[in-house]
Amino acid sequence: MASRKGVRPRRVFLNAGCGTKEGSRLPPIFRDWKQLRVDLNPAMGPDIVASVVDLSAIEDASVDAIWCAHCMEHLFAHQVPLALAEFRRVLQDDGFVCIVVPDLQEIAEWVGSDRLHETIYESAAGPITAQDMIWGFGPALFHGMMGMAHHCGFTPTVLLEHLKNAGFSEIILRRKPERLELAGLALQKPCNSPEERNLKMSELGL
Repeated sequence: MASRKGVRPRRVFLNAGCGTKEGSRLPPIFRDWKQLRVDLNPAMGPDIVASVVDLSAIEDASVDAIWCAHCMEHLFAHQVPLALAEFRRVLQDDGFVCIVVPDLQEIAEWVGSDRLHETIYESAAGPITAQDMIWGFGPALFHGMMGMAHHCGFTPTVLLEHLKNAGFSEIILRRKPERLELAGLALQKPCNSPEERNLKMSELGL
């Protein structure tokens, strides 16, 4: 159905590796957007059951943005470029992706000071330790959820190089120290002004 003249269609964002609806921490920017939930685990109740390395069920240039929080570390390192290529394919020409991963450089300080098993923060699923952030959430692995294991890791340089190699026009990295997370915002087209960039970062909680 065609949209009314002068009225922009509702924007769509892809929640890549969405997990449960209850456990998803979505930033304010997506409050009024239509969400397309994708996860490899059908138990999460996604709209599409798929790996982020194969989004063939989604048409080219069909989403305005991608939110990918704590998904990329579940891939093997050689799969990361495949996922980013799929992200670029399904994004509109003026779209963007925001990726959030554990910050291994910051986590290494906990390991180096012999705090591997100490709680870094409390999540909806329970306390999260440095060990969980490096290798995957221990209680889930204990119960046989092998999909929760981590197979690769990111520091600022590693994430930046992956996003550069994927061909994004503008890349911004931010650390989220309260959860020892690293966030990367990658845009298909550069922002038109510093004000536009700052507003987008603020609405993404970065």
